[in-house]
Amino acid sequence: MAGRLDGKVAVITGAASGIGLGTVELFVAEGCRVVAADIQDEKGRALEQRFGQAVRYARCDVTDEAQIAAAMALAKSEFGGLDILFNNAGISDGMRQIVEIEAERWDWIYSVLVRGPALGMKHAVPLMLERGGGAIINTASIAGMQAGWGPIAYSSAKAAVLHMSKVAAAQLSPQKIRVNAICPGLIATSIFGASMGLPREVADQMAARVAEMGGTVQPIPKAGLPSDIAEAALYLASDAGAFVSGTHIVVDGGITVGSRHAWDPNATSPFAMMLGLDQTPQQGS
Repeated sequence: MAGRLDGKVAVITGAASGIGLGTVELFVAEGCRVVAADIQDEKGRALEQRFGQAVRYARCDVTDEAQIAAAMALAKSEFGGLDILFNNAGISDGMRQIVEIEAERWDWIYSVLVRGPALGMKHAVPLMLERGGGAIINTASIAGMQAGWGPIAYSSAKAAVLHMSKVAAAQLSPQKIRVNAICPGLIATSIFGASMGLPREVADQMAARVAEMGGTVQPIPKAGLPSDIAEAALYLASDAGAFVSGTHIVVDGGITVGSRHAWDPNATSPFAMMLGLDQTPQQGS
């Protein structure tokens, strides 16, 4: 069923690649006009050429409030208003331990992952109120829910995004602006390589490696793709999610359901190891 976002206008940050790009593609296919906000100018301009009148590119470093405000203003000047904000721009801090991370890097992570979405909401809300309401979606992460899925600064920032989304929903839902978050699992994007300081081209190649191997580490035996997160964003942005606010959707292939032995019959339970029990699968008689 197409046309689920007919007449809607969205701003998507981090829109030129990965989850953002997948969401631009789906939203446009569903009738939405999109301001694609990013710092990758060449890819952003390519989006305008690809989608014509449906997409406008805005250079937007989400650590710069003026650029955030300009991206929101572009939605109104080009498309007449704003209905949807997807705060998706993201970075990571490598796998630093708490004793290794520099104060400046900690501040940078929080500036992008927490302050950026907060300022995005700040500047989106007045435009949404002019349209009678709207939907805000923030990209969190399974790393914000449990230890072990990301480095410490990134993980704690994503936990802050989850709680910020809930508090913002409490403030804004009575004004018909819904706020929710998405917690992706292992998704094939360039963020893994970028967090290691690799050049963008190399990081993009690593995304293909994640896509190749991703289905082996979770109960659902397929790689997580940007399109999987885009579908969740579409649900939260559309009328289908009209009764949903102040919560989050986990899109992770089931990777957080439990330890590997919970879903892989060939994995040994730690309790069995402790008790010295043989868990070798038995052949049927």
